[in-house]
Amino acid sequence: MNNASNQVLIVAGEASGDHHAARLVEELHKCAPDVHFAGIGGERMRRAGVEILVDSADMAVVGLVEVLANYRFLKGVLDRMRGELRERRPDMLILVDYPDFNLRLAATAKELGIKVLYYISPQIWAWRQKRVYKIKKLVDMMAVVFPFEVPFYEQAGVPVRFVGHPLVDEVKSELDREQAFEAFGLDPQRPVLGLFPGSRRSEIKRLLPTVLKSAALVKERMPEIQFLLPRASTLSDEFLAPYLAESDLEITVVPGRSYDVMRACDAIISASGTATLEIALMQVPLVVLYKIAPLSYRIISRLLKVEHIALCNIVAGERVAPELIQHDATPQKISREALSLLGDQQRAAAMRKRLGKIRGKLGGSGGSANIAELALELLND
Repeated sequence: MNNASNQVLIVAGEASGDHHAARLVEELHKCAPDVHFAGIGGERMRRAGVEILVDSADMAVVGLVEVLANYRFLKGVLDRMRGELRERRPDMLILVDYPDFNLRLAATAKELGIKVLYYISPQIWAWRQKRVYKIKKLVDMMAVVFPFEVPFYEQAGVPVRFVGHPLVDEVKSELDREQAFEAFGLDPQRPVLGLFPGSRRSEIKRLLPTVLKSAALVKERMPEIQFLLPRASTLSDEFLAPYLAESDLEITVVPGRSYDVMRACDAIISASGTATLEIALMQVPLVVLYKIAPLSYRIISRLLKVEHIALCNIVAGERVAPELIQHDATPQKISREALSLLGDQQRAAAMRKRLGKIRGKLGGSGGSANIAELALELLND
């Protein structure tokens, strides 16, 4: 392979995708340093050497209604990326999660005869399962991170490879609990509640006010409580400031370092998403919130094929962490669950034990190296 001629367009539309895509690029560059990556991503991908054409911070929206509200912007980005495919004619298009946008882009790549590698499957096993037949027409290889996804694709005749979940290697903190307390200026004699309202601006708008009200109720019952809030790379301090200003709580906001934050927490209130799996791998008791626009929820709830919303519960195959969904995600119910996890040591210990079993269900280590190897294999083919 003449690496100098190899161009890859890569698209990650939100913070978790930016993280996983960056690791893929870093691993691939170890073997093929001359491959040029360009596409949609965030700060992590930029640091990994990707030419960022569109910042993923502007792309992250959740829910059908929210996508429609941002339709014109997203359509403009899609048109631009289609233009990039036509102009650059890359050797491969790598798509990371973000299905509604990415599958449309895959269709253009297919028309142009460009190979498509899809990394981190859309959750078609959870809802809109017939999308698997669309994927079959558009994708040359599906790289999945959960073992249970393989038979789903095999039955539909989609080329699929289980590469392992990158979080198995990545979710760790170099700090012990004492060091984490020191790093964030916390009192080791007082409990800590983590506030994880999500990484997308739309999630913050919808969830952070509720999370802050929940935290205030916890503080009323447990005055000694301390709060930590990790800020995702897709968000700025300026964006969070108005929400935090409305609350009179003392909250330590930590840019990045979410795993170090988890190390310091006795319990966490978390938005549904990848974070729930990360928290589970760190074995911190959590309560999960899921709240989207009412119309979006009415549509999605009819299509759901899974018993659980939280990724940690889906992987576990049981309701390990409590889920408060839509109208149940009230400050009263959230604070009640959080107080129970903080105050009931027996319940917290039992949850930690059940969370500890999740790592074993994600396969072995080396997920990022495996996906990089697969990408190189397709480039060489």
